Amino acid sequence: MNHITRRIGDASARRPWVTIASWLAALVLVLPLAGLAGGSFVDDLVAPGSQSEEAMELLEERFPEASGGNAMAVFAAPEGERIDRHRPAIEAAVARIAEVEHIAAVTDPFTVGTISPDGRIGYAQVTFHVPTMEVSPEQIDALSGAIEPVRGEGVVAELGGDTVFINAETPTSGAEAAGLLAALVILVVAFGTIVSALVPIALALVAVAAGLGGITLLAHALDVSTAAPTIGAMIGLGVGIDYALFIMARYRENRVAGQDNSTALSNAMASSGAAVLFAGGTVLVAMTALALTGLGFLTSIGLSTSLVVLFAVATALTLLPALLALLGDRVHKGRRRSFRTRRAKNPDNPENPHSVKNPENTAWWRFAHRVSGRPWPYLLAASAALVALALPALRMETGFPDAGNDATSTTHRRAYDLLAEGFGPGFNAPLLIVADLRSPGVDAEGIPELSRRLADDPGIASVGEPQISAAEDTAVLPTLPTTAPADAATSDTLERIRDVVPDNVAVSGLTAMTDDLTRQLADTLPVFIAAIIVVSFLLLVLVFRSIVVPLKAAVMNLLSIGGAYGVVVAVFQWGWLGELFNLEETLPIASPMPTIFFAVLFGLSMDYEVFLLSRVREEYDATGDPKESVARGMAVTGRVITSAALIMTVVFLSFVVNPSPLVKMMGLGLATAIVLDATIVRMVLVPAAMALLGRAAWWLPGPLDRRLPRIGTEVAAPVPSPPEPALAPNRQ
Repeated sequence: MNHITRRIGDASARRPWVTIASWLAALVLVLPLAGLAGGSFVDDLVAPGSQSEEAMELLEERFPEASGGNAMAVFAAPEGERIDRHRPAIEAAVARIAEVEHIAAVTDPFTVGTISPDGRIGYAQVTFHVPTMEVSPEQIDALSGAIEPVRGEGVVAELGGDTVFINAETPTSGAEAAGLLAALVILVVAFGTIVSALVPIALALVAVAAGLGGITLLAHALDVSTAAPTIGAMIGLGVGIDYALFIMARYRENRVAGQDNSTALSNAMASSGAAVLFAGGTVLVAMTALALTGLGFLTSIGLSTSLVVLFAVATALTLLPALLALLGDRVHKGRRRSFRTRRAKNPDNPENPHSVKNPENTAWWRFAHRVSGRPWPYLLAASAALVALALPALRMETGFPDAGNDATSTTHRRAYDLLAEGFGPGFNAPLLIVADLRSPGVDAEGIPELSRRLADDPGIASVGEPQISAAEDTAVLPTLPTTAPADAATSDTLERIRDVVPDNVAVSGLTAMTDDLTRQLADTLPVFIAAIIVVSFLLLVLVFRSIVVPLKAAVMNLLSIGGAYGVVVAVFQWGWLGELFNLEETLPIASPMPTIFFAVLFGLSMDYEVFLLSRVREEYDATGDPKESVARGMAVTGRVITSAALIMTVVFLSFVVNPSPLVKMMGLGLATAIVLDATIVRMVLVPAAMALLGRAAWWLPGPLDRRLPRIGTEVAAPVPSPPEPALAPNRQ
């Protein structure tokens, strides 16, 4: 692997302007093309093979009028007034809605009686010609414009319903820029100059820009979740900066050790470049494994994030060596001492604190020896801390997010609250009872009896008038539960209804669809976790040629991920420190989050595992001392890993101030896991466990050793540099 990354880096460094021009050409091609031919983002919330999917397919085939998307224009009079006082303005708004393109029908709240018992709140039912998933944001904007004049009359007017909620754009806070600024500060501290700090950020921005363009083009070919660009950008910024940081840190270390510019860069690409390639590969494996869930929106998130990570790896392996070849020592211009000055002071002198052969002068080396000197207390204390943080995860309650979980700054959340106030919480969780009248079971004459049986269920608030298709082969019963969409009682009601209805009757609607999604996620999560662990274990065996190290890595990654799960549950579900994160209320953990968390966090945790242990393996191959190799590995990578973790943490935390609670949840969970992984795991658990394992950590059965291909990240023989005087001027 290191031979491959060395050749890629050397080729880019030999022709830097060609490499840079190629990337610029790619951006110039991808970004405009994405604007012209890219698709729109939509959430495919169908659980394949579920009852809700079968019912929706039946409606689309036989009763398309009942399968079209629905929205509600909600109107509310000021406190103490009745809405009929504003009837002319509201009826004018209804007329404007009817003129919007692709609207099949709109009801008048005063004609059909969709007014709350107190007369203050009413709604107009809006039906589209197309299904919910095919309604465009432009159509939603047109509806918003149609109701806007009513607000000038003193009436509250909001757009709600499943169609508006699903197709709403994910809000942004602008804090992502603050995260990049914080990352820049950390990089300046790590490298000491503005130029060297700007390079990783520039590479990350290039990777994210190319990745987002690719995601938009991907949306032209398949349904891509509305959350995919946000998650892709979040991960892309973090890994893009980190990958460049690790290669640049190794390049600088090689320069301090006395290597000329080209040799230092070539060797950095052979060692850290190989680690970047493998680390990016583990993230790709983890994210593409989301396809194992069988859910379209998760598959699209996995593919989209993988695309951004792929660009991050590509920029680190090609664009970075091109930039470093052009900049030479100017990348560190402004540092107190130049590389030539350090070489002149004899880098192998034990009194030189910058000597790479003298790590004993670092706090990381001393701390690693302190931990390895008493491994059991440190191991038990660190494990206990992670287990304590993970305990709340045992009480995790998941539910699919609905409009009631969004920020009150959104129109669909305000409409949700008005409808719940005027008509009850179950009004936001409509169910569609679909009867296939061609199949054995209930027939047309039995529909009234079916309605009565449904209405007798304690979880059902009302059953509407049956709707019969023109061919009289399909019947639909609109049904409202008594509880909110994400309420566990609604799921119980749905299960009871499905148990009592005849075989030719199915339950659908967005609430039923998301409930089916939650169940499928719960069923596939163990298989998904096992698959990622097994594949990552096999990859680590190939890279580190060890059985024990991959097992240790898997266990420690599970501990840090469990701790992140626990923190998210404590904050969002229990409300601990909720004010700090500007949470308006407690809410269940979004059912897709545990799966997405695991994919992202396992991949990112493996990044740090690879960067640290690849260096430890180098030292072990050189010294044969298991304890000293860990201490030396931590000494030369500790500062870099800590800087990388800080950067990724501030990038993720910048998403915590996002108006969407779901984006907050993602940002906090990722930031927590990175902090735990870079501190408790890498600083304490790794040296303690490696000290206890000793040489056994690198054990690999002989037959397996002979059969496995060698793709490790250890450094290949360095390219010899031409002799030059120690103080010769830099030729770069």
